[in-house]
Amino acid sequence: MGVILTILTFIIMEGMAWSTHRFVMHGFMWYFHQDHHEPHQNVFERNDVFFLIYAIPSWLLIMFGMMNGNDFRLYIGLGILFYGIAYFLVHDVLIHRRFKWFDNTDNWYFRAIRKAHKVHHKNQGKHEGKCFGMLWVPLKFFKEAQKSQQLQQS
Repeated sequence: MGVILTILTFIIMEGMAWSTHRFVMHGFMWYFHQDHHEPHQNVFERNDVFFLIYAIPSWLLIMFGMMNGNDFRLYIGLGILFYGIAYFLVHDVLIHRRFKWFDNTDNWYFRAIRKAHKVHHKNQGKHEGKCFGMLWVPLKFFKEAQKSQQLQQS
């Protein structure tokens, strides 16, 4: 049951991340997200504060879940944690290349995610944004990436 709850939480987190990105980051907390849409040479961004929005509840859920005999809160907290790790690896490492760990990755799935994120960053303002998802982006980007990869292989 714990594994299922962890996986379900991970899946739900994509919707939470989309909603937070669309309505919070591009809404009333734009001040913190704005520098993410602007060129800079800083190691950190004000945008990094959003890590806390998910890290603190995840930590508390894991802690209280473990204190109460590994109840459901542990598995929800783990789902949030695993999504946070995936978000970091995909968004910060693969897309924005804040860390140069996987520079030679040439996978159609990652190409699709990068393309969708570029479309998102094409608009540098608070409004008129598109493609707020991270792991699930509009199908057209996956089709474009797959076609592009097939053309390169032929």
